[in-house]
Amino acid sequence: MQDVSKERNEDEKIRLDPFFELSPYLLCIAGYDGYFRRINPAVCKLLGYSQEELLARPISDFIYHEDRHQTKVHRDALLKNVPLLDFENRYVTKGGEVVWLSWNSMPYDSKQLVYAIAKNITHKKRIEEGREALLADLAEANKDLKQLNYTTSHDLRSPVNNLLTIVDLLGNSNIQSKVALELIPILKSATENLNQTLNDYLNIISQKESQVAPIEELDLKQVLSTVVNSINSLAKNANAQFEIDFSEATHIRFNRAYLESIFLNLITNSIKYRRLDVAPVISISSIRSHNAIQLVFADNGLGFDMSKVKGKIFGLHQRFHNHSDSKGIGLYLVHSHVTSLGGSIEVASEVNKGTKFTISFNE
Repeated sequence: MQDVSKERNEDEKIRLDPFFELSPYLLCIAGYDGYFRRINPAVCKLLGYSQEELLARPISDFIYHEDRHQTKVHRDALLKNVPLLDFENRYVTKGGEVVWLSWNSMPYDSKQLVYAIAKNITHKKRIEEGREALLADLAEANKDLKQLNYTTSHDLRSPVNNLLTIVDLLGNSNIQSKVALELIPILKSATENLNQTLNDYLNIISQKESQVAPIEELDLKQVLSTVVNSINSLAKNANAQFEIDFSEATHIRFNRAYLESIFLNLITNSIKYRRLDVAPVISISSIRSHNAIQLVFADNGLGFDMSKVKGKIFGLHQRFHNHSDSKGIGLYLVHSHVTSLGGSIEVASEVNKGTKFTISFNE
C-alpha cells in the first residue's frame, strides 16, 4: 500500500513540476516565517537572483522600501486566512531596477504556507505614469490658457470702450463726407458687437470655473445676423453671397457666445480660404434628423485633401493653406464649442470644390 502511495505522489510530481517550472507567471510557495520555500524560474529570471539567493533571505529584503509597510499589512491579513487578490507592489531586481508585480495569494494554514502567483505589470504601470504626467501637463496648460483668455478679454475691454467713445464723438461732430457718415453707424455696430463678445467671453470663463455653460433658446437667424453684421465690410469686400435656410429648425438650445463663435469662425474661414476665380458662396441650413437638430455649413472655397488632413482638421495650430493670417485656431475653437456641450461635428471636403461641416447639437 505504501508503494502505491509513493508511486502516486511521484506521478503527481511529474505532472505538476512542468507546470510550475515552465509557467511564464511568477509562482511561489512561501512560509509563514516570511521566506520563500519554492520559486519557479520565472521569478529568478525577472529579479536576477539565483534560486539560492532568493531562498536565503527574507522576502521583504527584495521589496521596494516604500512598499514594505503596506505589504506587511496585507501579509498579516493573509496569515489570518484572508486571501490576497490583485495586490500590487514593487520589487527591486539585483541590477537595481524597480518592477511592479500584481499578486494573488492563498494561505494554507494547516501547513503554514502561502501559495502565490504574480505577473509583471511594469509596462502597464509605466503607461499609467506617462498618462498621469500628460494629464498633469494638460491641466497646467489649460490653466495657463484660461488665464490668458481671461487677461486678454479683460484687457481689451478698455480700448474697445475708448473706441466706442470716439465713435460717439464722431457721430456728434459736423462731418460733411457722405461716405464717412455712412461708415460711422457700421463702425459703431461692429465695435458694440466686439464689446458684447468680450463681455460674453468673460462671463463664460467665470462660469467655466463652476463647470457651467449657460444654455438658452436661440433664434438661429438672429444669432447669425449679429455675426454677419459684425463682419459686414469683410463680407462685402469679398463679394460673399449667403444662402440661408433655417426653415426646418428655427431655434436651438445652446450657448449664445459659443454659437456666435462657431458662425464667426466658419464664415471668416470661408472668406479667407475662398477661390480667387469665383465669388464665395456660403450656405447655412438647419436640418431635423432623428429628433436632433443639425446645422449644415458649406462653401465653394479651396477645400482640402481629406486623405491628408483627416484627424488633424480640428487640432490646435493645424494649418492647411499658406495664408498669412492663418493661426490654426478657428476650427479648434469650433470643435471645442460643439463637443463641450455634448454635440459632434463632421467634415467633408474636396480640393477646389469647397468644404461642408455638419454640426449635430445635443438637445
